[in-house]
Amino acid sequence: MTGGGRRLLSVYQAKFRAEIALQFAYRGSLLIWLLGLVLGPVIYLVVWTTVAETRGGSVGGFTAGDFAGYFVVLMVVNQLTFTWHFHEFEWRIRNGFFSPLLLRPIHPIHADLVENLTFKLLTFVVVAPVALVVAVVFDARIAPAPWQAAAFVPALAFAFVLRFVLEWTVGCVAFWVTRMAALTNAWWVLVLFLSGQVAPLELLPVPIQVLATILPFRWMVSFPVELALGRVDPQGAALGFVAQAVWIALAFVGLRVGWRHGVRRYGAVGA
Repeated sequence: MTGGGRRLLSVYQAKFRAEIALQFAYRGSLLIWLLGLVLGPVIYLVVWTTVAETRGGSVGGFTAGDFAGYFVVLMVVNQLTFTWHFHEFEWRIRNGFFSPLLLRPIHPIHADLVENLTFKLLTFVVVAPVALVVAVVFDARIAPAPWQAAAFVPALAFAFVLRFVLEWTVGCVAFWVTRMAALTNAWWVLVLFLSGQVAPLELLPVPIQVLATILPFRWMVSFPVELALGRVDPQGAALGFVAQAVWIALAFVGLRVGWRHGVRRYGAVGA
């Protein structure tokens, strides 16, 4: 490992320890976020299993057990991929939060990455057993082939990278606008529907399925869920990995351009 790599690793280690202490200091906030991560998929699960049972046992090829499997896996995938940092960009810029960060020798995205991973580590120890209990109670059907189970791991990792970098890039829009609420709310709605969090994409109208496939949303959440459930063939998996790679590359380019030009026009009102 190079000297720069060792320094960055030491920074990550120090930031990780600090974030662990900070997360425990704000246990109430941690609990609220955790409830949101768990309750959302459970509510959708109850709704769709009820719909399936009232329609003779299935909807669009999904039985109650299939819905249970889908939302159980979704609970885990969403917890391991979701980010929130782009919601904070407006506040950071208005209050001069970026000013001290720009004086540091590393990019501010590294601090957000460690914060995000720390939160995931602390909440996963609760989300995982809850998902297991929900799977047992609702008789979830999760039956991937061995190759699909193996492909799920890199698909999940790429989904996290894509979602994190892309939403950090979206946050950079705050350098040019004074209010981000409308944009962040619109983005949240798009992610909710087009990434398969409200319902499996297969149940949505074909134009919406096509839109979700062309845009990055399916590849941020739904794709690894589909793999874990065994609902993707080898050709579909290859397409998914290519789409993830292309969108990750575009997201990094967008981040580089957006950050470089955004910092040039940055004016810290609260600095």
